[in-house]
Amino acid sequence: MHKPGILGKDQRRRGSGAVKNPNTAYILLWFPEPSETFIFREVVNLRRLGLPLTVFTLYGRLTRSLSPEMRAFSEDVCRLGIPALKHLPKDILYWRKRRPRIVRRLFRTVLPRRWRSLETTGESLWAFLCGFTLARLFKASGVEHIHAPWASGPATAAWVASILAGIPFSFTARAGDIYPPDGALCEKIQACTFVRTNTGANVEYLKRFAGPHSNKIHLIYNGFPISRFRDAPVKMAPPFRLIALGRFAGKKGYDVLLRACRLLNERGVDFHLTLAGSGPRGILLKRLCSRLGLNDRVNFPGFIPYDRVPELLCSGDIFVMPSVIDKSGDRDGIPNVIMEALLHRLPVVASNVSAIGEVIQDGKTGLLVEPGNPEALARGIEKMTNNREAALAMARNGRAVVLERFDPEQNHRKVLELYRKKITPG
Repeated sequence: MHKPGILGKDQRRRGSGAVKNPNTAYILLWFPEPSETFIFREVVNLRRLGLPLTVFTLYGRLTRSLSPEMRAFSEDVCRLGIPALKHLPKDILYWRKRRPRIVRRLFRTVLPRRWRSLETTGESLWAFLCGFTLARLFKASGVEHIHAPWASGPATAAWVASILAGIPFSFTARAGDIYPPDGALCEKIQACTFVRTNTGANVEYLKRFAGPHSNKIHLIYNGFPISRFRDAPVKMAPPFRLIALGRFAGKKGYDVLLRACRLLNERGVDFHLTLAGSGPRGILLKRLCSRLGLNDRVNFPGFIPYDRVPELLCSGDIFVMPSVIDKSGDRDGIPNVIMEALLHRLPVVASNVSAIGEVIQDGKTGLLVEPGNPEALARGIEKMTNNREAALAMARNGRAVVLERFDPEQNHRKVLELYRKKITPG
């Protein structure tokens, strides 16, 4: 088990300034994760603001597609992963001797529940077991607060470690980690000190599980890097350059986008789509593209590293986010790539799913269309191509919303203030 970066009391015990910041542990599955730049930026900024923070991961190390900054940070992470297996029996025995009733209750109440899928069952089981090891590490390291940036496995590990070690915990609820909810969301909300969520839509949703604890839910939008963004040229001339970027998963609705492209093709609209990303549905999407006769209209460049995303966005005329609610209930929150597109002054056509409407206001900051409807999506794309000046005006308005609402300095300070307010360091 890799342990660099565990809170050094001589240099991290106190934050800068008169207010003491709580020694904080973040629990994640992986870190740094190339697709989770918003979490990486939060960690970096909170440290810079004076929060003594160490990241612990339940899994091992990721090495592919990391930016240079992520790669440099990668050494300062405590990872469990497979090596933790040899510690688990003695860590469970350690807590069984000291907290026999609590350990028995954990095994009776946490494990035998209905998790939402086989994958999340495995993740939750591992997170549960890792909680025993993390509890010992946190007690030994002087951790005063535990935070899980996801409500799924990481929050399960934080919950277990909190119960064992008597250290308060919190978690962030975002998108796929709560849609659909796992089998312990109600109990996690009840047991935690507070819940942070990054969209207004999630606030009302989470209140359904919070009961009398709804006052624990706090809205703080993600912080998004807002510097070094150049304007996309947006020539808006045939062939119109459509850009879509994300994980190839059901909730992204890329099959709807391809069917919309077939409609555009049948109507004689001259366009080219770059559908960038990777994921479990990649092969299915490529087959669908071929079956719809779009091979000469669609390009699949694969996964795009974060430092190359600006180049991709600046090559386009329109960014398309065709999100849907997956049959499992999974859905997007506010995809970060929408904010990035707007910061590049790239016009956006998106589906009206979940919290996307908190950024894309139809006709003002972009165009919103009915989710899962290829015809509506095709109409929206065609409408955007018809008036370049109107499209650019919407993109500029969207950029103003992003600059105001997703400022990382402002939002990460709000996170730090939430920790200060809710956690009293020992």
